[in-house]
Order: sequence, then structure tokens, then C-alpha cells
Amino acid sequence: MTIIQVATARNLPAEPKRVLGLFGGEIAEQEWVRNAVDILEADARRSADTHLFKLRFPGLDGIDVYFKDESTHPTGSLKHRMARSLIMFGLCNGLIGPGTALVEASSGSTAVSEAYFAELLGLPFIAVVPRSTSRQKVTAIERFGGRCHFVDRSSEVYGAAQMIAADLGGLYLDQFTYAERAIDWRTGNIAESIFKQMAGERHPVPEWIVMSTGTGGTSATIGRYIRFSRQKTRLCGVDVENSCFFEAYKSSSRTANCIRGSRIEGVGRPRVEPSFVPSVIDQMMRVPDAASIAATRVLTSRLSHRVGGSTGANFIGLCWCAAAMLREGLSGSLVTVLCDDGERYSDTYYNDDWLKEQDIVIAPYVAAIERFLDSGVFEMPADGAGFECASRPTPRARNASEDGV
Repeated sequence: MTIIQVATARNLPAEPKRVLGLFGGEIAEQEWVRNAVDILEADARRSADTHLFKLRFPGLDGIDVYFKDESTHPTGSLKHRMARSLIMFGLCNGLIGPGTALVEASSGSTAVSEAYFAELLGLPFIAVVPRSTSRQKVTAIERFGGRCHFVDRSSEVYGAAQMIAADLGGLYLDQFTYAERAIDWRTGNIAESIFKQMAGERHPVPEWIVMSTGTGGTSATIGRYIRFSRQKTRLCGVDVENSCFFEAYKSSSRTANCIRGSRIEGVGRPRVEPSFVPSVIDQMMRVPDAASIAATRVLTSRLSHRVGGSTGANFIGLCWCAAAMLREGLSGSLVTVLCDDGERYSDTYYNDDWLKEQDIVIAPYVAAIERFLDSGVFEMPADGAGFECASRPTPRARNASEDGV
């Protein structure tokens, strides 16, 4: 086994020593960190804000639907924002120095983005990913200089990442724990961007923002920003099969776990992640994987490019919210996120043979979603079997429950 010597907060000398700088020459460790922060800030300045685009659906009369397109980031996904925040968090907490090996547990997209930033800083990066991760994501990680360590089950990524980081003397970035605290929910985040871009629209304050849950970091950021900025918008969380978030939300318990991993890459987890903050989510729903993938295909057919499965989960959740608004005779706007580029999933969600192997039948859902978008009639197959919805209890109700009343 090759041992890689790296510098970490635990083994750096008390006095700054001279080390090789990013661009040649000798600089002190503190100057290296300052340069690293400058590099991350420069990347952010060079990146234009992502588009918020509007799609018209004939059946959704009076309801304006918007998509925040995060696939246009340099690394192709919503996770670009979080990866930058996590590495900045490590730098500013004194956990990352010259040569620190960065390690992450991921279903793929976060690791792609972290590999990109690690390469910018000249740091080694190792991603611990399930063996089922799409080959396109693995290729992207390696293209940015990262290496992949594969595990058989999603539940094994945490321990493997911790072990590798310890063996290398590196840093386990741990998106599942630190996403909700590394991301600034007051300013400079995706939620602030959405509300700024909505300001001139017909219905500038969305009735709902719909967001599926992976780490929980993005939904926590959106929910907190809604409260901080005193918006009337509500947040709808979406969970998928083989995931614990909906049960945790419904039962107000964080002990739920799943044996199988989620088939919708980027969302759903086998345990309730520390970054999941249910108290800022107004409503949560669980949707069948077949519905998420059907929504992925339907939305792709109405766009100029493919979207991923997590976007499909978002979209079917948005359709559910739109149907409720139509039943109540409400007009307004709905916003969700286009999380990543669907070309990463050509071997899975866009592969009919893969769907057969997984015993996933999407045709009835495709027909139902198309009918809803064109006519406003919302009738899911099997009377909506597999869909579940729960609302956040009021603070008074939560307190009574906690007191055993």
C-alpha cells in the first residue's frame, strides 16, 4: 500500500513552515491558504448566475412554472455551490492546508464538483461512491484528477470515507454532516438568487418552492432563507423510494434507516442525514421511482436537453403542488430546481433495458403527467398508490407531542 504524506490540522508544525506554492516558489502555509481562498472566490466571480427559466403548460392555467437551471455550473450540477462551500469551510476552519488529501462520500455529483475544486487547489481527491454510480459521473471525477473508491452499498460510503481519510491523514469533507452549516443561508445562496430573479415576474413570490432531498443542505438553505427574508413562500420537500427522509419527517424521528439504496441518484439516503432540517420544510411527500423517472422523460421531451432523475422527482412534486392549486382555484407561481444534466444517466433513466432490469414501468405515469400538463386533470396510476404526503405540525402541536400530550 502506498502511503501518501499529507499536511493536516493535526500534524502541521506550530510555526508556519516554508512549503511549495501553487505556482512555484516558496510561500508560508498561511499564504497558501489565503491564495486558496482567493482561487475559490475568483471561480465564484467568474461564474454567472444560473438561469431561471419559465415553461408554459396548457393545462396549468393561471400557474406559472419556473426552473432554476443548476446544470449550467462548470461541473454540471447543483452540487457545484455546495462543493465550493464545503472546501471553503475546511480552509477557513484550518482543516485544509498544502497537500491535504480531500475525501468525500457521494453518489457522484458532489464528488465531481469537489474534484474540480481540488484540482484548482492542487490537492489530491478521493471519492467513495456506490458501485451503481453512473459511469459518466465516474469519468467526470477522474477527468478532474480525482480517484474513485467503490463500495457495494450506499450505507457503506460513510465508514469507507472515514477510513481512507484517516489512513491518508487527510480530511473527510462529509457533505452529509456539514452541508447545512457550510452554506451561508443568509446571502449569496440559491434561494436568494431565486427570489431576486423572480422579482419582476407576474407572481414574484412563489406559492411553493419544490426541492428533493439528498444531503438536506439545499432544502435547509431554502427554508431558512424563506424565514430570514420573511417570504410567504412555502417549501415542499420530495423524497423517493428506499430513503428515510419522509419517514423521519412524518414521525419526527431521526432513527429510520433503509437497507437498499436510492435508485434516484443524488436524492434519498439510507439514513437520516445530519444536514436534514425538517423544521424548515412545510410539506413533504414521497413519490414512486417510476413517477420520478417518467417526469424526467416528460420534462426532457419539452426542453432542449436531458435532465436527471432528481429533477424528475422535483418535477413530479411540483405537479402535485400545481394540482392542489388548481383544485383550490388558486393562481400563482411555482419554482423548482433542474439539478443536473441528464446525459449522465444515458445508461439508466434513459435506457429501457435498465428500467426492465429494475422492474420499473413508467408508461402509465408518462401518460398521466402528459395529460395533466395539457389538460389539468391530475390522475396518477393505481389511484396514486406510492404517493404519500405529510405537513409540518405547528410549533404548538410539536411541543405538545414532545411533552407527551
